[in-house]
Amino acid sequence: MAEKDDNTPKPAEVNPDEFTGLTDDERRKRGRAPDPVLPGQDAPKATPPLEVHAAFALAILATVIIVVGQVVLVAVKQQFADAIMKQQQPGHSITLEQAQSTANFFVWAMLIGALCFGGLLVLFAWKAREGTRSARTIATLLAVLGIVFELGIPRNIYALASSLALVAMLILLYLPKVRDYFPKVGKKL
Repeated sequence: MAEKDDNTPKPAEVNPDEFTGLTDDERRKRGRAPDPVLPGQDAPKATPPLEVHAAFALAILATVIIVVGQVVLVAVKQQFADAIMKQQQPGHSITLEQAQSTANFFVWAMLIGALCFGGLLVLFAWKAREGTRSARTIATLLAVLGIVFELGIPRNIYALASSLALVAMLILLYLPKVRDYFPKVGKKL
């Protein structure tokens, strides 16, 4: 039989007593996962700072404003069809039915996209409210994409209001006061 090499690195041993009695927030700050929840037990609740609660509320507000703006856009889709008819170039004739079909597709696609975007933004803002750092990162990415998109389309009051709510959300999520709520996981667990 071959003898085992004693020079092989051993996994770092974790002292279980080091983490007993700590809250999930304190365990997360030390780079450890929360304790598992057994069936029948209530999951421990995170205690987010007020700024994180406000950021979540702003994510909901921005989503509502974006969706309301798209519903208004559906209501005025005939104006899009008329604008398409006015912008025809010589030699490219478009019928009124084609213009209405294009406008109809555009406004419904925008509404469905707004609903999907809003759902994802609220979901990841919710997970960020629970203290998940990666969810905060994804919510940030979605907010930046939303700001760029909202300011890239023809400006209206809904686009400006939702962009302001998203900017305020981003500011609240990255205040120095909430840094400890989103701890960086160390490389050594």
